[in-house]
Amino acid sequence: MRLDLVIKYSTLLTLGLLSSSVIAAEDTLISSTPIEESKTMIRVGGFYSNSNSSMDVTDPLRGDNFKLDFEEDLNLEESQFLPFFEVQYQFNSKHSIYFDWKQLHRNAEVKKLTVPFQVTLDNQIYDIQAGGRLETTLNIDIARLGYKYNFYQGNNYNLGLSLGLHTMFIKTAFDGDIGVCIEGESIQQCGATATPKFVDEEVTAPLPDIGLYGDYEFVPGFTFNAHAQYFYIKLDDVEGSLIDVKAGIEAAITENWHMSAAFNYYKVDVDFKHNITQVDSNVADYNLYYSFIGPMLSVSYRF
Repeated sequence: MRLDLVIKYSTLLTLGLLSSSVIAAEDTLISSTPIEESKTMIRVGGFYSNSNSSMDVTDPLRGDNFKLDFEEDLNLEESQFLPFFEVQYQFNSKHSIYFDWKQLHRNAEVKKLTVPFQVTLDNQIYDIQAGGRLETTLNIDIARLGYKYNFYQGNNYNLGLSLGLHTMFIKTAFDGDIGVCIEGESIQQCGATATPKFVDEEVTAPLPDIGLYGDYEFVPGFTFNAHAQYFYIKLDDVEGSLIDVKAGIEAAITENWHMSAAFNYYKVDVDFKHNITQVDSNVADYNLYYSFIGPMLSVSYRF
């Protein structure tokens, strides 16, 4: 499923209107905390990713499907420091909306590929043989927009529910010694037609997620916070899931400036089915798996 840049950004604006409409509901069950002034928080930082990523491809000789490992087989960096950004607007002590973005960009080059494979994109089989040069790019950007509601509050703690939408922008590119398989060709003839590069850019529709979060100020100026979020969707030719679990400590440097250190586990699994009808049915659907686990550091400003 392909979407252009206009759809990419218009979906995010649509989600903003969706999140704002939820704020009308006010639960009077618990809070004895007084209403606070509106606050905006901007957070920037980075996370040290220990990555594991793969995609489903086909063995060109045996016709068997197998999982191609981007780190082991294609030399993409397993450990890398990557950026993230977050902005949150808090209406009062209970209601807030947020937007965050993570960038997971990597590329690498293999001089002599040891694992041959085939992959099918847009009803075309691309053949990468052993011994050739291959440059690989794997870029995943994840944008999230959502709403938070603190349903349980005390003097030094909050518990809440989050509802949001994710959109994933995925770019996979292979550049090097690549053959194109024409319909009706045998495996031996497959690499006869050469092409220098192919790029596949996929954009998922906005995917819903639900989560729980909490924070606890155990001493003045130091707060423990954690969240767990999950989504799963199966829509048309896309099936995807995401798990996001994070826990850490935030320290108040001044009234406006805060620093935080956290540990994060993140997993994305997306399956694109290309409805192949005219090419070899042995070629696997395009499945992309990405996960990372590691520390996060950030600084935030509130005003």
